[in-house]
Amino acid sequence: MKPSAFEYECPTDLNAVLGFLGEGTDTRILAGGQSLVPMMNYRLVAPERLIDINRVHGLDYVREEDGQIAIGALARHGDIKASALIITHLPIMAEAYGWIAHAAVRNRGTLCGNLCHADPASEMPALMQVLGATMVVSKSAGSRHVPASEFFLGTYETVVGADEMLTEVRIPIPEAGTGWAFQEVAMRKGDYAWCTVAATLRVTEGRITAPRIAVAGLADHAYRLEAQEAELDGAAPGADVFQTVAHAAAEAADPPDTEQISADYRRDLLRTLLPRVLRAAVGRAGH
Repeated sequence: MKPSAFEYECPTDLNAVLGFLGEGTDTRILAGGQSLVPMMNYRLVAPERLIDINRVHGLDYVREEDGQIAIGALARHGDIKASALIITHLPIMAEAYGWIAHAAVRNRGTLCGNLCHADPASEMPALMQVLGATMVVSKSAGSRHVPASEFFLGTYETVVGADEMLTEVRIPIPEAGTGWAFQEVAMRKGDYAWCTVAATLRVTEGRITAPRIAVAGLADHAYRLEAQEAELDGAAPGADVFQTVAHAAAEAADPPDTEQISADYRRDLLRTLLPRVLRAAVGRAGH
């Protein structure tokens, strides 16, 4: 199939992009197009106007600023994966990228586009929540900063308004000694995951501190396991406590039940993956 008719704009200036968005026309932004173009071809979306931002200068950066890693709207997955800053400061992202899509997709797709697409089984929304990222959402009148935990609202739905654009993601560099781990299960490597689990934590005087856990593939958007984080905070790491929080997380989960995979199997995956992730994160924390 082919998309329905639409207007096409290709500005070279971010202000022009934001100006188009503020005009009130049903508009979509084209960066990598790895999700948008197939959806348009199948007519799942039919925007009146398409704004191609690939000629906008200065949006393809990955840089360190004020103790954070700043990633621009046109930074491609492949460039982020290969960035020395990501490998050094955010190794959980570098490892996760080994599971995300395929090289051809990563070479065109962008992190900001992926986050705005907000697929419930996508890995990066979970990672952004674990890493405490902040989303810089811009429009002609100015920008606002949205915590990753508040950014995702549902399937293909975020807080970005029709007149706004996600222009940057800012990720704080984790403290020294922070342990991390990422695991997922999918039908094939590169497919969207049936269950993704990511975690960061520290171990201080034999106790877990600052645990952050997020999951994807279990609801209409990625989410933090806040109750399990609270239970782990201050606990001594060990198999018993890991199994306890994993069981509680699985019991609380309400995953989709589909023809390909049952809700019960997704719960079993969470029950299995979470202890593995916590054990690996504790090991990387130097415990």
